This record gives sequence, structure tokens and C-alpha cells, in this order.
Amino acid sequence: SLKRHVAELAGQNVEDGAVLVLDNATGEVLAWVGSTGTLSGAAQVDFVTARRQAGSTLKPFLYAQALAEKKLTAASLIDDSPVNLSTAAGLYMPQNYDRQFAGPVSVRMALASSMNIPAVRTAVMVSPERFFQQLKSLGFTLRESGDYFGYSIALGSAEVSLLELTNAYRTLANAGQWSEISLFKRSGTSKTSGPAIKKVPVLTSQAAFIVSDILADPTARVHTFGLDSVLNTRSWTAVKTGTSKDMRDNWCIGYSDRYTVGVWVGNASGEAMWDVSGVHGAAPVWSEVMTALHARKASQAPQAPPGVVHASITFSNAREAARQEWFLEGTQRSHISLAPAVRAAIVAPVEGTVIALDPDIPPSRQRVKLISNQRRGVFWRIDNQPVKTAQGNPAWMPQPGKHLITLHDASGAELDRVGIEVRGAVSRLAAK
Repeated sequence: SLKRHVAELAGQNVEDGAVLVLDNATGEVLAWVGSTGTLSGAAQVDFVTARRQAGSTLKPFLYAQALAEKKLTAASLIDDSPVNLSTAAGLYMPQNYDRQFAGPVSVRMALASSMNIPAVRTAVMVSPERFFQQLKSLGFTLRESGDYFGYSIALGSAEVSLLELTNAYRTLANAGQWSEISLFKRSGTSKTSGPAIKKVPVLTSQAAFIVSDILADPTARVHTFGLDSVLNTRSWTAVKTGTSKDMRDNWCIGYSDRYTVGVWVGNASGEAMWDVSGVHGAAPVWSEVMTALHARKASQAPQAPPGVVHASITFSNAREAARQEWFLEGTQRSHISLAPAVRAAIVAPVEGTVIALDPDIPPSRQRVKLISNQRRGVFWRIDNQPVKTAQGNPAWMPQPGKHLITLHDASGAELDRVGIEVRGAVSRLAAK
């Protein structure tokens, strides 16, 4: 399947791909295809373990975290409109894949249709660093930090392997329980069977169930993928595609009740493909493999775990049709309005920053700029003392010691906080 579909894309500058199939219950590797073989200019490279940019495939874990933290529900409306976020490196202005904006959309539609701006707004609510820690718990061996990636981590700027990514989706299939993969048979009672499976809860079963329900909803993905999509399978599956910057990587990862299948398509050289998105490059292979796996026995949808409820909702201004929606118990509502656009947060310095003062540099050249994602209507305090010229992005002259930096609204309510440490002595030039 992989060779056939990649060969069909040869005219669009595609020659490499990989497929991984895992047994959900045991983690056994049922298929590991690391290369397209003779179609590839780098046939000896194993693209199951190679690291590439994740694209939109990390979004399900971001929304799962926001659901678990009760920052959002599947019915929450997020504004899909232009957004400019202040970062230490300048303004971050994410765009949707189609360069269009849909206005307020529900989390269900935003995730299923893979909209970028709602995902970035969700990353602001969760914070890049907390999302980074969530990804690490899912088995991703990321080399940097959440603050290094910033809000772009929501759009898959981090590099991951197909192995890590497929097993992370297997965690969703297993109600939030993560376990290692196995290269030998685990089932049965023979002495060759492997050790007992150690399962680690990294996502709540309720959040995993709701995200799975969204990823299995063909109606919710209509905005981006249309009604007649290759992602629509005969029996129950949950699936997500992803495309990295400049179409260098295509992903399609999804699961049934028994199997998780991951597919990557691209080029070993890192060259961009020509007008090939995840739904056109990797998805046909994924669909064909999943269909073959369930040729004899259809996949069944998971049962709702305790702690989730099915409730009727309506939306303000008829943004979306009234429907039944899944909620974490206690978060259900009968009517949904637009969620806050962006929560005010500290961009720099980041939590845990250590600043080293140089006694030979004038203090005026060692000021620390305090940066938030909103410049108006917010005020700064350091160790509970107001910062002079506290509005906007003021420059603070650091003093040795540990400090608590807080951001406040006009009423004085705390919006965000970070702890930092300043090391070093008072400037010699200042002493003179």
C-alpha cells in the first residue's frame, strides 16, 4: 500500500514513507515499514524512528489537556480570527491552512477540522510549558522546552518520530493509559511472552474519550475535509492528519478499537512536496491499512467512562446547530457563548529563568524586559511591589535573589506569575 501510493505521488516530488501498526491492548508491533525501498533515495533510513516536524498531529493532546483542566469543553466556542501574540522574539501571527477564518467555532469543529488559530488560543490557555510536560509524559523525547517552542508547539513545530507519535495515539485508544511498545509477542502464557504490561495514566479517561469521539466525527471535519473524505471508514475509527511547514511532512495517525496505525510520507532530503497535504499523501495509506485490518470484524466505538455526560446544547447566534454533546461531569451547559479570546499571560521571562549579572557591565545595559501577550490593561508587580511604568512591557533592573513576577488586571487580580533567580554582584561601575 505504501509503495503504491507513494509511486502515484512521484510526480509531486514524493519518494519516502513509513507505516507502523500497533496492537492497542498489548503494544505489540504488528507491522514496521521503515522505508519505501527502491522508490527511496535513502532506502536504509528507518523513517519509523526518524524525527520530523509533527504538524497538526499534536492537537488532540493539547485539547485533551484543556478538557481535563476544565479550561474548555467540546462545545466551547473559540474565535477563529486573526491573532497577534507578543513573544520574546516578536509578534507571532499564526495562519490557518487555507488562509481563511471561520469566526467562532466549537472545540469539536476546531479539532476535527484541524484549525490552527483555535489551537494556538488553546495553547495560550494551557501554556506552552505545561503542554510540553504533557507531551513528555506521553513518551515524546523532545529536545528543547515548551518555552523554546512557544505557542507554535500547538501547530507541531516540535520534531517527533512516527514511533512516538503512533504510541501516543495508542494512549488515546487505551483511555489515557500509556505503555511501551513491544517487539515480541506479549499475549499467551508461553515463556517467550514478554513481561507484564506496565500502564501509566497520563491522560484522564474522560478527556481521552471526548477527544476520540471528536476525531471519529465525520460531520465535525466537514469544514476542512468535506463529506466524502478518505478519513471516513466503514467502522468506528478516530483519526488525525498533519502537514508540516512547506509540506515537508505528511502524517495520518488513527486508531480503531483494536489497532493504532501511523503513516508518514515525505522526503529523506527534507525537500518540500508539491501540493501534497496529509489527507492526500498519508491518509490513503492509513485508510487502506485500517480497512484491511478490519476486513473480517468491524471496529466498535468505545463506551463512555464514568464522569462524562451527554447533554443537549445550543449556540449563540446559531453558530452551529443544536446537538447532543459530551461533557466532563459538572461542566455541561445548555447554551454556549464565545470563550475569552486570549488569557493574559507572561511571555518573558519564563518560569525558572536564572539571570547572571556581570559586574563590569553598566546596570542600564542589564535591564530585563517584562513581556506579556497583552500590552494594555495589565500591570506588573515584583515581589508584590508595583513596577514603575508598570503598563506595557517595562524594563526592570534586576537585583540578586529569588523573585516572584506577577501580572495583574486593572482591578489588581493576578493573571499570571513566574519565579526567577538573579545571581551575581552589584555592578562595579555602579559602585564607582
